[in-house]
Amino acid sequence: MAFPTNNSFLTLSIIASLLFSCSNAQLSPNFYASTCPNLQLIVRNAMREAITQELRIGASILRLFFHDCFVNGCDGSLLLDDTATFTGEKNAFPNRNSVRGYELIDTIKTRVEAACRATVSCADILALAARDGVGLMGGPTWTVPVGRRDARTASLRGANSEIPAPFASLATLITMFAAKGLSARDMVALSGAHTFGFAQCATFRTRIYNDTNINPVFAANRRGVCPTTGGDTNLAVLDVQTPNRFDNNYYTNLLTRRGLLHSDQELFNNGSQDSLVRFYGRNLNAFRADFAAAMVRMGNISPLTRANGEIRRNCRLVN
Repeated sequence: MAFPTNNSFLTLSIIASLLFSCSNAQLSPNFYASTCPNLQLIVRNAMREAITQELRIGASILRLFFHDCFVNGCDGSLLLDDTATFTGEKNAFPNRNSVRGYELIDTIKTRVEAACRATVSCADILALAARDGVGLMGGPTWTVPVGRRDARTASLRGANSEIPAPFASLATLITMFAAKGLSARDMVALSGAHTFGFAQCATFRTRIYNDTNINPVFAANRRGVCPTTGGDTNLAVLDVQTPNRFDNNYYTNLLTRRGLLHSDQELFNNGSQDSLVRFYGRNLNAFRADFAAAMVRMGNISPLTRANGEIRRNCRLVN
């Protein structure tokens, strides 16, 4: 698979660069230009190889980045393993047996270390990999500001309380995103990440059996893979139309009450975001532009820079 190359992508990159320059002067798209000039190529090639082997991995890496950024910022803390003396975030309820892609980040880190030893943070590798995972699946690309450093700490408590749940109401979603400096429009755009990937039965069981704002045929089909009890880890695609392509069909699904998660359908349920969902559903380019810009803003949440944090040698362990 190849990266799309139309002019709209260049426009998105320019927009993202401008957003970066105004939002976080300590990060720069050129941070590694002299110290690791082949960084972006290394990450992109690794992501291309991984997606060729498993289409799902692009969505998995994007979700890994989201869950990392929402707890103390985009600092790679989610990548840290638990040890006898350290409690990480991997076993928090939203992450345990659910977030995946750690091994791919390990692989990329190994390749980057071989080219540029002790130079590039795991947090930056994750940010770049998330961008490339979207682009390789037909979505937009954007300029990623880099220069993050890796956390030496993690927050199990934060991971259990600050990551929006699939059962959340619209009001809760807006509040939780606002707490990270993200607008309601950012929240709706970033939710469009559910245009590809899968969800586990435990995250949508209540919706398909109890919610009333759901297409009955859609609900019946989902019940086939998600019984009332058991099968918690059974998977269903988030987008029933184009599950392996990053597009705007997530929003058209919401218009016909085919959002898989309760939190998805909350975006279109006679509430404040209905008009934006309709807009994205009929305007792919607007969604792509807003998603790219929101990804830059999310990537700028509380980065560790300069003397803060470290450059981990191994993404799973503090140096």
